[in-house]
Amino acid sequence: MDKDRKLEWLARSGYAARGIVYVLIAGLASLSTFGGGRPDSKSALQIVLEQPFGQIWLGVIGMGLVGFVLWRIAQSILNTDRHENNAKGYLVRAGLLVSAATYTGLAFYAVGQALHLSVGAGSSGGRESWIAWLMQQPFGRYLVAGVGLAIVGAGCAQAIKGVKRGYLRFFESGFEHRTILNGICTYGLLARGVLFLIIGGFFIYAAFAVDPKQAGGMADALAWVRQLPFGAILYGLAAVGLFAFGLYGLIEARYRIIQPPSVDRSLPAMRSIVN
Repeated sequence: MDKDRKLEWLARSGYAARGIVYVLIAGLASLSTFGGGRPDSKSALQIVLEQPFGQIWLGVIGMGLVGFVLWRIAQSILNTDRHENNAKGYLVRAGLLVSAATYTGLAFYAVGQALHLSVGAGSSGGRESWIAWLMQQPFGRYLVAGVGLAIVGAGCAQAIKGVKRGYLRFFESGFEHRTILNGICTYGLLARGVLFLIIGGFFIYAAFAVDPKQAGGMADALAWVRQLPFGAILYGLAAVGLFAFGLYGLIEARYRIIQPPSVDRSLPAMRSIVN
């Protein structure tokens, strides 16, 4: 198997693993209505661990997430998606690198749990600890606010990508005619984008209140949605949206165009960043 095929395998397994995690989160979100578990990524992985052959399945998902991290790094550093060497292109690639960092923790957590290693704390405690550390740094509250703004920006980008079907430029030719699959992709991206807006708002409020506990994650965003007028309906729509985003990951694993790194394009871009 040549290097390009290995990279493609890593990318597709990564998209599939992320999709499975979100499908499980959507399931937890539905079950939480009846007293089920907390709908976040680590709780979803724990559900896998509790099933027959759970260690094996969780190890497979963990390795898929490792592949996703490596693919995100390739997208960012090697510019596999052929983004232009301008401010917008650099911003997108920076976001991909942040995504790699985010999923690194989840990948290590999955592999660690599969091997019965003590890796990482609960999602809420871990988030609060690093936010508390960040707030203790010079201008810490502004750094936390900056993280919140970045999450808001990512949410807007996701929603726009779904509504305008910006994902199609990375999919195989003819995919735009698959009406049902496009509907799933659009709804999933839009729903995740809206939830990211809420999460970003939590971070900004945490910076304003100088209280790390206010920086909520996905489960907290869903709980906030439930408290709104017509919250039960909105919560259900959000849960279905997370399920749709999980399916979007599986669709990406099948139909996304995985391009090999372009050395001619990536090296000059890296030099321009350094210089």
